[in-house]
Amino acid sequence: MSDPQKRATVYFDPAVHQALRVKSAETDRSMSDLVNEAVQLSLMEDAEDLEAYKNRVAEPDMPFADVLKELKQNGTI
Repeated sequence: MSDPQKRATVYFDPAVHQALRVKSAETDRSMSDLVNEAVQLSLMEDAEDLEAYKNRVAEPDMPFADVLKELKQNGTI
C-alpha cells in the first residue's frame, strides 16, 4: 500500500526557514505538519472569502469616492 501523502519541494526564505525550524523544535511538531496546517488554514480562509463573496454578489457596487464622502458627511473621518 502506498503512502497517501504527496511530496513537494518548497523553497523558503532563509529567515522563514529558520523560524519554522525553531517553531518545530519548540512545539515538538514536524516542519511538514506546521506547513500543512498553515496551508490548510490559508485555503479555509480562501473558501470563507469565496462564500462571503457569493453571498454578497447581488449587493450594489459603491464607488470608493462615495464611501469616503459618506464617511466625511457622518463625521467618521
